[in-house]
Parts: sequence; C-alpha cells; structure tokens
Amino acid sequence: MAAPKAFNATRGDKVFDVVNIIIMSLVLVVTLYPFLNVLAISLNESSDTVKGGITILPRVFTFENYQQIFQYEGLIRGLWVSVLRTVIGTLFGLVSASMLAYTLSRPDFQARKFTSTFLVVTMYVSGGLIPVYILFRDLDLLGTFWVYVLPTLVNAFNVIVIRSFMDGLPYALQESAKLDGANDFTIYWKIILPLCKPVLATIALFLAVGQWNSWFDSYLYNGSHPEWTTLQFELMKVLQSTQQGGSGQMINANDMAQKMSQISPESIKMAITIVVTVPILVVYPFLQKYFVSGMTLGAVKS
Repeated sequence: MAAPKAFNATRGDKVFDVVNIIIMSLVLVVTLYPFLNVLAISLNESSDTVKGGITILPRVFTFENYQQIFQYEGLIRGLWVSVLRTVIGTLFGLVSASMLAYTLSRPDFQARKFTSTFLVVTMYVSGGLIPVYILFRDLDLLGTFWVYVLPTLVNAFNVIVIRSFMDGLPYALQESAKLDGANDFTIYWKIILPLCKPVLATIALFLAVGQWNSWFDSYLYNGSHPEWTTLQFELMKVLQSTQQGGSGQMINANDMAQKMSQISPESIKMAITIVVTVPILVVYPFLQKYFVSGMTLGAVKS
C-alpha cells in the first residue's frame, strides 16, 4: 500500500499563516507591553523616571522603589490580612454559593422559582452604602475580620453561573445515588462537586481576585482598626503620602514620610501595581485550564 502524499500548502495557505502570525504577534505586543512598561518603571531609579521615555527596559536599574515600599511598617501586616481574607473568603464563598446553587438546581425544590427571582433582584436593587454600614454596625462586624467574609458569602451572579452548570448534569446521577441510599449532602459532596470543577475553578478565580483587590471595604469598616487593614489599603496610603509630598498624616514613621517625599510618585505607583498584580498572576495558571470551559458551559443555560 502506497504511503499517503505529504500535504502541500497552497499559496493561499501560506499567506493565511503569515497574516495569522503577524496578527497574533501584534496582539501579543499590545497585551504584554503595558505590563512590561509598568515593570520597567517600577525598576527604574525615581530621579530618572521623571524624565520619561521608558519603554520595556529600565534605564537605571534599581530595587529602591520596592525597598521603600516594604519598609513601611504596616505593609507586612496588611499582606497577611489580604492573604487570609482571600483564602478564607474564597473558600467560604465557594462553598456557600455551590450549596445554594445545588439546592436551586433540584427540580423537586418547591421554592426554586421564587428564590431564583429573589437572587436576580438583588443584582439590580441595593439598599445603599449607609444602610449597609448601619447593618454591619448593628451586627458588630465593624472592626473585625469577618466584615470581609460574611457579606460576600452569597453572590447572586456566582450562584446563577454554578446552578446553570449543574442544570446541565444528568439528573439520573442523583436518582441512582438516592436508590443506593445516598442522602442529599452525600450527593452534593461526592457526586456533584467533582463534576463541577471547571465552574468552581472559574468562580474561585472571581472570588479570589475580588477579595485580593478590594480596599474600599477596608477603608469604610476597618479604617480606624489598623490590625485588620489590607495590603491594598496600606499601599493606597503609601501612594497618597507620596503624592502629597510626604505630609506624614497617614504614615506612622516620620522618617518614612521623608523618604517617600523624595521618590517619584510614578515609580511608587508602578511598584505598587506590580506588588498587587503578581500574586494573582501566579494563581491564574493553575485555574486557567478550567476557566474557559467553566465560563462557556456554565453560562449558556438560563
């Protein structure tokens, strides 16, 4: 039997490949350039940064900007609080959203339609900032760590996405498990959750990014309790002190304010951007393989 002939690319195929490579290269440059530019400015000497003209490589390489940031006494404490709220907030939010989504995905749940409608309404109607603040005050959440976790336990969008994914699973799996004597919690934990890894990874990424980047709630509810302020809030204070010329109003150490006044706000801003971005960039590759399938399969059903 004769061997199959090798595929001979036509002229049109070659032109398509060249155009495709050019377009993808442009997309890569447009995507990477802003991040590389921020990294270069953060690694460039402050006095040289004000001259401008920095592209993807620093002109005068230095770690001074990062050294000045990490000398701030509240940074390490804020880092631990941010890590703690990201881990605990993501886990608690994922479990609560998936349990509610599992309940709503059950055809035999009589209040399914009412609860789903109520969740959707909360996406468009809010009590406002002042009522929420009063509620948290009456619940004694102000000045505590749990003000970061408890209000984010149930997110309507996350519940709807997970429920839509669960609706696509064969209900016969649950029926057969019940015939074998499994209760609802066993079905949820040992059958449904393992099949929902793509959508759970997607929601986990949403929750982690939201918890890690959040700083406004720290400003509102724990601004006067430095033991529970987050990394983003502390970095915002450093940047504000730099832009205000190191007035020292929000920096505890006087010498720290003096050092900050001698540094370009642009360099500090870029260094802060790198500090808050890198942890999420490290986490994303571990969830990326589930991300696309979780979004597509979990969002196409209503």
